[in-house]
Amino acid sequence: MRRHIVLVLCLVALAACAPRGALYLMPEPGPGAVERTVFIGTTRTPDPGGQFSNLRSEALTLGSYTVAIPPGRAAGQIAYPYGAPDPAEDFVTTDAELFDRPSAFTAALSRNLRTRPPGERTAVIFVHGFNTNFAEGLYRSAQLAHDFGIGGVTLHYSWPSAGSPFGYAHDRDSALFARTGFDEFLDAVIAAKPEQLLIVAHSMGGLLTMETLRQMALKAPGRVGREIDGLVLLSPDIDVEVFRSQVRDIGRMPRSVLVFTSQRDRALLLSARLSGQRDRLGNIESLEDVADLEVTVLDVTGFSRGLGHFTAGSSPDLIRLLRGVPDLERAFNSGAPGRPGLLPGTVITVRNATEIILSPLTALAATP
Repeated sequence: MRRHIVLVLCLVALAACAPRGALYLMPEPGPGAVERTVFIGTTRTPDPGGQFSNLRSEALTLGSYTVAIPPGRAAGQIAYPYGAPDPAEDFVTTDAELFDRPSAFTAALSRNLRTRPPGERTAVIFVHGFNTNFAEGLYRSAQLAHDFGIGGVTLHYSWPSAGSPFGYAHDRDSALFARTGFDEFLDAVIAAKPEQLLIVAHSMGGLLTMETLRQMALKAPGRVGREIDGLVLLSPDIDVEVFRSQVRDIGRMPRSVLVFTSQRDRALLLSARLSGQRDRLGNIESLEDVADLEVTVLDVTGFSRGLGHFTAGSSPDLIRLLRGVPDLERAFNSGAPGRPGLLPGTVITVRNATEIILSPLTALAATP
């Protein structure tokens, strides 16, 4: 019990010390900034000025935002200002548009996809995790796409997290509440006919994603495997047995499923203890837990620092390693389980599952 209290205090202390993300609309980006358009769907309640609260809404809102990513920062890092932002150093928004109907959103997304050459018309949807407000999820989506050099169109699904370290139970309920909205968002994205569709979900967003895919599959068996090409779960906060049940109900999964895990994920350790479980999918100790499933597990324990709950998206060394892998996006989208040689690390195969253990040493060896 004492250990649980220490972990909770660590989470609260970190949240209290760091400023939270806020949406600042600037007319111009800072010098050297890179602008990236992010299409969004959200079941948060709208606030004036194109912003969204942490309250739940049964109506899905669709839009697009242009995010200016400042130069000169370390890969994986987003620093939020304590006061007014400096566009030369901080993430800001330079444009925002909301669509009054799904067809208008689909048309705009389709136009954006068609501006890209064939072979690069991929839609990549990021789904945030626990304790995240709207601006934080939006900026994190832009950061991940930029830092990993992921081509195609960036999208973000923002579900109504309370944005509080004390809101774990609320956020689990909100993730379940947001399933239908995510289902509708996927319908609008699929209607734009991207060449490939990839979902990248973090933490509790992985639970929301798996539940939504299960809901889709129960309505239309086989649709998930036909419409979605790749699924990447970053530190998924999902009970292992629940995950296995979800996969069974979905049936035909996306042809590539990657799960990033870490034994030093202290946030998932706390989640497991609070729920009375041994571990979560994002910190499994043995590949045997998923050996009968066609998944690739990327163990990034060696890169984890601090809470270790967002290692895949915040470690500069790991981002440098993954970005340097040839055809990384293709590995994510099509056949990574059968091509473990793309990633430098210790490879373990147990029946249908493959585990790749990455370490700073392999990163150093792989760096040109």
